Amino acid sequence: MTLKGLDELDRYILHELQQDARETSSNDIAEAMDVSPSTVRKRIDRLEDKGIIAGYHADVDYGKAGYQLHMQIVCTAPIPQREELGRQALDVRGVVSVHEIAAGEENLLVGVVAADNDDLTRIAGELSALGLAVSDERLVRNERSTPYRGFVAAGEDP
Repeated sequence: MTLKGLDELDRYILHELQQDARETSSNDIAEAMDVSPSTVRKRIDRLEDKGIIAGYHADVDYGKAGYQLHMQIVCTAPIPQREELGRQALDVRGVVSVHEIAAGEENLLVGVVAADNDDLTRIAGELSALGLAVSDERLVRNERSTPYRGFVAAGEDP
């Protein structure tokens, strides 16, 4: 299934779950889209089975949780190994995200939460031991996200 295979209901479900998966019920979506709750549940199951919905995640404020070092470590991986090294990086304690960049140097952005500078040094060392070249460390001050508005038809108010 690709984006072209998604209909209006699928896109609305994706938008609403991105907005607040915890508080969005299939009943709420069904009522807004004039379908049955069981139809919505079946669609969500299908979106999960196809890997379009890959999971549900808590949006954690690491600073408020006592972790002041929320960092973005910029790494370079050999292109043929980039995907596998990105997967391996997720196994390093403290790594919370990995973004693969399409090409060139600095092709992995590794999100990290560390308790202190020693912890950050350990994480960077483990990433280096995997074969990643660490080129920069950036302190993340704030992180924000929003649902993809392309899931909702133009002129509609989700």
